[in-house]
Amino acid sequence: KQQLADGVGIRRIGLTIEKGAPARGGALILNSDGEEIGHITSGGFSPCLKKNIAMGYVKKGYQKSGTELQVKVRNKVNDAVVTKMPFVPASYYRPS
Repeated sequence: KQQLADGVGIRRIGLTIEKGAPARGGALILNSDGEEIGHITSGGFSPCLKKNIAMGYVKKGYQKSGTELQVKVRNKVNDAVVTKMPFVPASYYRPS
């Protein structure tokens, strides 16, 4: 009942990461101040987009598309941007 009244505390997001190693499950998501605000659930390199992408959960308030965050991968902090999902629009045939 509390969740219905207050809303969800964490939100699922998509991230694009320009440089560095791909963020894998368990990597930390940080805000611009370096505070931990979430974690990556899955990630890897996207051949279609030619950049690293990842999905994860962050605290409410950081889920807006275009928000600049940071991802800590192998003790290195890389810049990331919240992106709308799906990352690549589906183009498969759907019969009418």
